[in-house]
Amino acid sequence: MAQLMEDDVLQAFTTYAVIVILKMMLMAPLTSYHRFSGGAFANEEDVALKSAEDKKKFLRSHPDVERVRRCHQNDLENIIPFVVIGLLYALTGPDLSHALLHFRVFAGSRIFHSFAYLIPLPQPSRALSWMVGMAVTFSMAYSVLNTVLRL
Repeated sequence: MAQLMEDDVLQAFTTYAVIVILKMMLMAPLTSYHRFSGGAFANEEDVALKSAEDKKKFLRSHPDVERVRRCHQNDLENIIPFVVIGLLYALTGPDLSHALLHFRVFAGSRIFHSFAYLIPLPQPSRALSWMVGMAVTFSMAYSVLNTVLRL
């Protein structure tokens, strides 16, 4: 493993993969924050110590909680494919400058997407940032297939 990490492309991939994974992981504590600050819980056991009357009040959805949850879901749908395809891409030995462009643009688009979702910024800012990230992942996938199948 240590020898693999001497490869500049794999080092860059690892760096940006960790950045977007950590960003995705931060959505869970942010969801909890909004649940507690908004008094909106999803499960009966979360309000077990409350009175029957209070249980009804706290077992509900909240717009801020749902917004963070949707942002988190979108991260799961986009970051996991990036990590898998990005690793395969890094293993094909691409040019470092092209690889860095892919990794940086993806990470930037996902970070911007989260801000656009959570602030919220007007559309089409969020949609464009999603499309940019998706285009990067498809570009890497095409490069992997092109390398493997010698298209």
